Amino acid sequence: RAGLMPDTHDPQPPSTTEPHHDAKQPTEVSEEEYHEHADRFMDSLHDRAEELQEERQDVEVEYAAGVLSLSFPPSGTYVVNKQPANKQIWLSSPTSGPKRFDWVVAGESMHQKEGAGTGDWVYLRDGTSLTDLLRREVGISVDVAGEDP
Repeated sequence: RAGLMPDTHDPQPPSTTEPHHDAKQPTEVSEEEYHEHADRFMDSLHDRAEELQEERQDVEVEYAAGVLSLSFPPSGTYVVNKQPANKQIWLSSPTSGPKRFDWVVAGESMHQKEGAGTGDWVYLRDGTSLTDLLRREVGISVDVAGEDP
């Protein structure tokens, strides 16, 4: 069976999976930069979760001592916290399990303009973005760039 072009066979359908980062290591950041990125993320997640809590009576949000607990019945409780010693954000998800996310800036290679890259918290084992995972599992869009979505 021919594809769209005479010399092609069955073309592959477009991928419907979430985009993944292909980073193999975290972006080097200072302790100050880590806290800036992590605090921005945690604050945005907390704000979005509280907005959702106002819309849904079954959602519970608790943020204390740098640990954010989000209860989403019937799925369960998500726990998100900073790990400054490793410069990571850790997530415990009742759906996808525990993951450790590193700050990764994509699109800042020697062939691209400095400062043109975009950063996100990425699970380096499989390239999962924390923002994509939260959007997919709990429907929360988190702002990692410091701008409202």
